[in-house]
Amino acid sequence: MKAAYYERNGSARDVMRVGEVPTPQAGPGEVRVKLATSGVNPSDVKARQGSRKIAWPQLIPHSDGAGVIDQVGDGVPQARIGERVWVWNGQWQRPYGTAAEFIVLPAVQAVKLPDSISFEVGACLGIPAMTAYHAVLLAEIGKGSVVLVTGGAGAVGQYVIQFAKTAGATVIATVSSAEKGAMATEVGADHTIDYRTEDVPARVMAITNSKPIDAIIDMDIASNAKYVAGVLKAKGNVIVYGTSNPQATIPAGFGIPNATRYQFFIVYEITAAERERVVTAITRALETGTLKHRIAPQTFSLDDIVAAHEAVEKVSVGNVVISI
Repeated sequence: MKAAYYERNGSARDVMRVGEVPTPQAGPGEVRVKLATSGVNPSDVKARQGSRKIAWPQLIPHSDGAGVIDQVGDGVPQARIGERVWVWNGQWQRPYGTAAEFIVLPAVQAVKLPDSISFEVGACLGIPAMTAYHAVLLAEIGKGSVVLVTGGAGAVGQYVIQFAKTAGATVIATVSSAEKGAMATEVGADHTIDYRTEDVPARVMAITNSKPIDAIIDMDIASNAKYVAGVLKAKGNVIVYGTSNPQATIPAGFGIPNATRYQFFIVYEITAAERERVVTAITRALETGTLKHRIAPQTFSLDDIVAAHEAVEKVSVGNVVISI
């Protein structure tokens, strides 16, 4: 089969290759998916750059994708052959991801994709949508809550806004431009703040009439911890799914007397029970058509793998998806 792969960490142009590799076969409890799309996420780019040192002679990247099951192993119903699916954790603690014509996975990691949902959208669910829904659950927000979502125009942020609104919260989103503010508003943000030109805590307090908010869902704690003391209520939640720096300074002098709860997580490692809850919620949203998706305007083929990774590095607007 045709696949993109690398054999050492480094820049996309230096290490990424496209060529023929052995086609995998489904084993017991597994399915093989003939992939139509592969999603490229920031974590895939960072892993290739070296945040996770390559542990195999060859690595096919990407955890997200969508396609059709074309082979099943022992113990998996034959009826699943021909099923449209989206996949999660494709390349997590294993060397074979979705940047290929086929992928073999445990059957549970291939989730039925409604007929009305495109394979392009299916490639956006494993990391962005699942991260977003789990973050909203951890934030413990509901009807009447107020939540600050940092990076509201990002791939995860746009899903966070939607799930938070579904939960009944008022959403304030930080963005970096008027264009991105419009994107966040389009998916449901009640208020947007341009963090490059505005004082975020002051704007939040103006929006809430000086009432501290219930939670922050944050994509970069190293940059955004400075907002916490100025906006969060006592016993409020700070849910963190990303950082631009491995070291972050948090306002401990505020956090200790106010019992601030910081919850860090990575979507690859949530529990089976948490995963089931997230998958069920995403499936429901897909079936009802209530979830909006933003695919990057650029189109990429597998041969364009370097350009696709570079688009993510440049913070492309929307999810970067490769058509296989």
